[in-house]
Order: sequence, then C-alpha cells, then structure tokens
Amino acid sequence: MPFEVVYTPESLLRHPIQLFKQMGRDLLASRELAWRLMVRDISAQYRQSFLGVIWAFLPPIVMAAGFTLASDAGAIAVEATDLPYPAYVMFSTALWQTFVEALNGPVQAVTVAKPMLAKVNFPREAIVLAKLGEVFFNFAIKLILIVGLFIWFRVPVSWTVILAPVALIHLILFGTFIGVLLAPLGILYQDVSKGLTMITGFWLFLTPVVYPVPGEGTFGFLVRLNPVTPLLVTIRELATTGVISDPAGFWIASLITLVGLLLTWVAFRLAMPFVIERVSS
Repeated sequence: MPFEVVYTPESLLRHPIQLFKQMGRDLLASRELAWRLMVRDISAQYRQSFLGVIWAFLPPIVMAAGFTLASDAGAIAVEATDLPYPAYVMFSTALWQTFVEALNGPVQAVTVAKPMLAKVNFPREAIVLAKLGEVFFNFAIKLILIVGLFIWFRVPVSWTVILAPVALIHLILFGTFIGVLLAPLGILYQDVSKGLTMITGFWLFLTPVVYPVPGEGTFGFLVRLNPVTPLLVTIRELATTGVISDPAGFWIASLITLVGLLLTWVAFRLAMPFVIERVSS
C-alpha cells in the first residue's frame, strides 16, 4: 500500500528574523489601505448617526452628572480628588472610553471584515491600523470636551501636559494588545464580543475613574493591581499636577504592553490563516 506524503510549509517561528522582516514589510504595505478603511469607517460612523460627534461627549457628561449628584446627595462617599469632582469624572471617563474603544476595535474590525478576509488577500494589519486610527480620531474629538472642562473649572495645567500623549499612547496600545489577542477568537465565537461588554463594565469599577486610588484594603490592592490604573492615572497627573504617584507601576504596565503587543502580533499573524480557513469552510 503506497504511503501518502503530505507537505506542510515550515513555520516562520523557526526563522524569527525573516518573520519580523515580513511583519515590518506588511505593516508598511498596509498603510494606504488602513487609511482608506479608517476614512470609510469614520464617515459611516457619523453619517449614520443623528447626533454625530455629540456621542463622543455624552458618556463622560452623563457619568459625571450622575456621580456628582450621587456624591452631593451623600449616596456615595468619595475622597477628595485633585480636580473638581465633575471635571475629574469627565476627564477620567473620556480616557476610559478611549481604552475600551482600543480594546474592542480589533475584535470588531476582524468580525466586520470576515467576508473580505475570506476572499481577498491583503495585509491583515490594515484593519487593525484602521481601527487604531479611528480611536485616535475619536479621542481628538473628546479632547475638545477636556479642554472645555479645564477652562470651565479653571483646572491648573502643568508643563508636563506635553508628556501626557506618550502615556495616552501606552493606554491605547494596552487596549489594542488585548484586542489583537482576542481578535481571532472574535471571528469564530460571538461570545467574545458579548463577554467583552460584561468584562469592561466590571473592569470600570476596578479602575479609578469615579474615585481616587484607594490607599489600603483588599479593594485598594485590586485597583492597584489593575494594569490600566497606573496608565490612566499617569495621564491625568501629567496633565494636571505634574507629579506621578506611581512611576514604577506605569513603566511595568508599559513594558507589559509593548512586549505583549509584539507577541500577540506574531500570534495574530500565525493564527489568522487557520481561522480564515475555518470560517470559509
């Protein structure tokens, strides 16, 4: 009985230099397509919405109003914050919303692009870059609200505000890292998108968005263990006081972000051909 011989391509993991060169070439090649996809998605996002860009302002305003009323009524007890409480909540909510958009972006992108992924061969990085550009565009709109509330509440701004975009990029990349990690599973199972909504809702209350970082206790330990905490708090501090309360936590979270993003990028490239083949079959 003759033996059947099956040839399989050699894994690029055995040639990491070649793999990283290919990743770099594909990243550069995907820029033009990513730009076109980003413009298309942003145009559709605001063209199909009656309120348009107002949706970028509503969540921080509504959350700030709700928690301010609850705090004034004594329903919740919040320690003193560095900023006037409404400004504190609106600024923090805008940052949190940006993180969640960065996290959900890759999962949403690959899910929407599922038919195109199965039929057209193009650098997969393009759809992730397009969503990343959309996140920065949406934050630029939120920045109008942030500047306005700083002026309205007369919030003092430190010279370190010029460094705040660096910390903001780290926060967005951390969300992107998790999103890219979950993106292949997001194509196969709708549970991922539904689960993310539930998880981010719980995650919000472990992040100092509507309260300052607790100093002690089990809850304070969990908040400080949360990798979003030092990233978000550092942005807030660089923009206002100029004094970073947890520089070690910020750099640890940033290192996790950069290393994790690189590793998940490799995993994303290796997993997507198998995922697309399964979806297409």
